Amino acid sequence: MIEEGRVTVNGVIADPGMPVSEGDVICVDGNEIKPVADKHVVAYYKPKGVTCTKEDVHAELTLEQVFSYPVPLTYAGRLDKDSEGLLIMTNDGELIDRLMRSRFGHEKEYEVVLKHEVTDDFLVKFAGGVYLPELETVTKRCKIKRLGNNKVDIILTQGLNRQIRRMCKALGNEVVSLKRIRVENILLGDLNPGEMRRVSPEEETELRRILQL
Repeated sequence: MIEEGRVTVNGVIADPGMPVSEGDVICVDGNEIKPVADKHVVAYYKPKGVTCTKEDVHAELTLEQVFSYPVPLTYAGRLDKDSEGLLIMTNDGELIDRLMRSRFGHEKEYEVVLKHEVTDDFLVKFAGGVYLPELETVTKRCKIKRLGNNKVDIILTQGLNRQIRRMCKALGNEVVSLKRIRVENILLGDLNPGEMRRVSPEEETELRRILQL
């Protein structure tokens, strides 16, 4: 790009090896190049009723309307409107990519209240993989344990659209409430709906180790 004359420093076409300093204005094709912002990783409790995708013209309330942070952040793995709980918000594109690609098999944990009683048969079939006709696929094996008569803890390594709700429906049950409480080593903890916290340096280091970043 420098040899093609596309790079300028303070309005002057750059030469290969030209020294620059922090105060210089560097442009490529006339567009100023900004320093890469510090990477932020935030744990946010998405309230029920909030839609993650701002492109949804039918959404009554979007994440963009309720989430505010000094640096622009994007969610790394969405939750549907009727679900609540942990969203990882970040400006680190590599981290977002790793967390949103199911082939990496990263764990996400949920507490789910169901309409009907949880049976042993339901637990076995859910854990073994469920055929979803509308998606023409069988879900990956997962972990599930009973927390009460109609409450379960579920750990997925897959991220199909409305996966838990679809799986429960296919097995003759229905989700009453769904809350994500963990993404890998990042916990929802004692956050309340609408609250956030900056992930600690120790948590972020461990998360990046898990994600092999």
